[in-house]
Amino acid sequence: MKIILTADVSGLGESGDIVEVRDGHARNLLLPRGLAIVATKGAQKQVETIRRVQENRRVRNLEHARELKQQLQDLGTVDVPAKVSKQGKLFGSVTAADVVSAVRQAGGPNIDKRSVDTKGHIKKLGKHSVEVRLHPDVSVTFPVEVASKG
Repeated sequence: MKIILTADVSGLGESGDIVEVRDGHARNLLLPRGLAIVATKGAQKQVETIRRVQENRRVRNLEHARELKQQLQDLGTVDVPAKVSKQGKLFGSVTAADVVSAVRQAGGPNIDKRSVDTKGHIKKLGKHSVEVRLHPDVSVTFPVEVASKG
């Protein structure tokens, strides 16, 4: 089935791409979640409009991404509080959402948790590096300090 992606889908493509997928994948996953629409002649005309808007937004977002990168670099080390047992082990692991909330509390910019890469599970106290993909051309790596709550 030919579909037009309305959002970026990992492994398939970006918003506005026309792709061929299996019928079940389109009907059961992509179409109900609003990630795609069925490719028709009228919809293909909309693709051109979506791409023009995307190009305008991409240029504006590149400048904004560079500003966010500078703000994140200016923060220095971000402290992430975590629940710790008496033996000093973490309950669970530090997630991308935990990093995002710690950045906000440190006075940093509002970032999307899906763009945060913790490079595996953070399950130990101490310093770790976290990468944030702000734009396809802009990413920033900054240190986080996982410390005991309270």
